[in-house]
Amino acid sequence: MPHGSRLLVPLLLALVVGLLCAAQSGPAGTSADDAANDKGQAPSAAAAGFQERNPRYGLRKGDSFDVDFAFSPEFNQTVVVQPDGYITLRGAGSMRVEGQTIPELTETIKKAYSNILHNPVVTVALKDFEKPYFVAAGQVGKPGKYDLRSDLTLVEAVAIAGGFTENSKHSQVVLFRRVSDQLVEARLFNVKQMLQSHDLSEDAHLRPGDMIYVPQNAISKIRKYLPTTSMGTYVDPTHF
Repeated sequence: MPHGSRLLVPLLLALVVGLLCAAQSGPAGTSADDAANDKGQAPSAAAAGFQERNPRYGLRKGDSFDVDFAFSPEFNQTVVVQPDGYITLRGAGSMRVEGQTIPELTETIKKAYSNILHNPVVTVALKDFEKPYFVAAGQVGKPGKYDLRSDLTLVEAVAIAGGFTENSKHSQVVLFRRVSDQLVEARLFNVKQMLQSHDLSEDAHLRPGDMIYVPQNAISKIRKYLPTTSMGTYVDPTHF
């Protein structure tokens, strides 16, 4: 084989291997969520963020639940989540369960009794728990705490709380969401633009414990300093 051909063969092999690796890894700069979207899969929970729907209930302080053992009824008990987030299980000690869902709690209890029982069959049922709620504050008709009885969006929640007042800055509505004991997320929503464009695709679905805050618009803050007789001539509150 000529010397030039011997050099060309390794170069062609390297090029083919490089193309195969690139095809398997996907386009440069594509995230896992982008790849999932390309395959028709749902994005990760982190990407879903405020749009996550139908989350499982997480245990809170003061909740109580029944624990039933199918083959060891002597361990059946009713447990209350203590103010520090811990529970005490008969014969298995204490553990922190605040924030756990029922499936997670079931696995926690199975693990706690694994040294006592062989493959325990456990059923956990919520008995008394804090009813889901949201809070509406600021410039709404009826600020307060409301039951979250169904799948509800931010715009619907504002309507339930009496709607916007004439002092509302509904272009900067804030949704606060607690994600841990030390962290609260906040996101701004331009509800005015949503309603004017008849597009509610950005309308967030509420989760239990969310707080909606509607700030005061600028003109209402300075209104008391303006001449009341001519104020209507210069000011249109709907622009704020």
